[in-house]
Amino acid sequence: MAKRDYYEVLGVNKSASADQIKSAYRKLAVRYHPDKNKGDKGAEEKFKEASEAYHVLSNSERKQNYDNFGHAAFENGGGGRGGFGNFDFSNHFSDIFEDFFGEGFGGSRRSRRSNNRGSDLRYDLSISLEEAFSGKKQDIKFSTSEKCDTCSGSGSKPGHQAGACSVCGGHGQVRSSQGFFTVQQTCPQCAGSGEEITHPCSSCSGQGKKQASKRLSVTIPKGVDDGTRIRLSGKGEAGSKGGSSGDLYLFINVHSHDLFKRSDENLFFECPVSIADAALGTSIEIPTIDGGKAKIKIPAGTQSGKQFRLRGKGMPYMRGGDFGDLYVQVQTEVPISLNKEQKELLEKFREIENEKSNPSIKKFFQKAKSFWKN
Repeated sequence: MAKRDYYEVLGVNKSASADQIKSAYRKLAVRYHPDKNKGDKGAEEKFKEASEAYHVLSNSERKQNYDNFGHAAFENGGGGRGGFGNFDFSNHFSDIFEDFFGEGFGGSRRSRRSNNRGSDLRYDLSISLEEAFSGKKQDIKFSTSEKCDTCSGSGSKPGHQAGACSVCGGHGQVRSSQGFFTVQQTCPQCAGSGEEITHPCSSCSGQGKKQASKRLSVTIPKGVDDGTRIRLSGKGEAGSKGGSSGDLYLFINVHSHDLFKRSDENLFFECPVSIADAALGTSIEIPTIDGGKAKIKIPAGTQSGKQFRLRGKGMPYMRGGDFGDLYVQVQTEVPISLNKEQKELLEKFREIENEKSNPSIKKFFQKAKSFWKN
């Protein structure tokens, strides 16, 4: 089904002002909000359609893209419904409700500085399985925005302070009368902060932050697995005009290992054994992930694929002092490129071999004979 024109959805024309667009959306949002139309899927779809239209047309850049290219401007990577996949309907409607009825209706208003919070950052860090076993400290370097040291993040020139907003008088909201109602809205001048920078800092142009290259020493705990995400609170981008910093997320990539395969806290290791050692029995030394050695006994008659378990020789648990186990799987290797003496000995062994020595082979051919007979 084709997506309707956003202006048609809101019932306005392309020349409508920002206030007219907001007013049109406000009426539709109140009318079709799911809380007022519980169980009505049609109303819910109209609410989402109107919210999507307002999300695009209320932003000058998005509106211009839409006017130039229509819905195609938000397809192919725009996310969800026309670039709308991450839009929060509930928060948006909450803001409108506060505009109508003020802070006291349905709870307190969000922090004035919440919109000034810095962005979260992602850093991909690759380590070896040995480093995941023992843990490590590593210095990382990345580009971010840091608090301006000239103005200490305030955005104002040293010796000056932000004054009360000239439009809202420092309240962060403005009131206007519409008939019998007094409507309270977020101040368009200060975006709800209640402050206005009259003497912007020359170093950061009043933003309170500037781009920088940052070094940070991070600790990778023992036992991290591939895909582990570590959150470093407040280590992301600095907020603007005194806002709080975002977070830094480390995404861990653990390289595959030449010897060991990992499953959670357990390790698996394939050990080749000759036919003679498997038949007669032997003792072998195998490597362990901590760089040491472990000795295991291979009993006489060990079959290929047999597993031996070494308790506590696996990976450490991230949240505790225990360790997983190491499983050693025997792989019996058939010799190749035999010399004359080896061939003669094997021929002699085959001549004196009996069915009792090979119970699996005997059982297989018994089943095969029964299959052919039937």
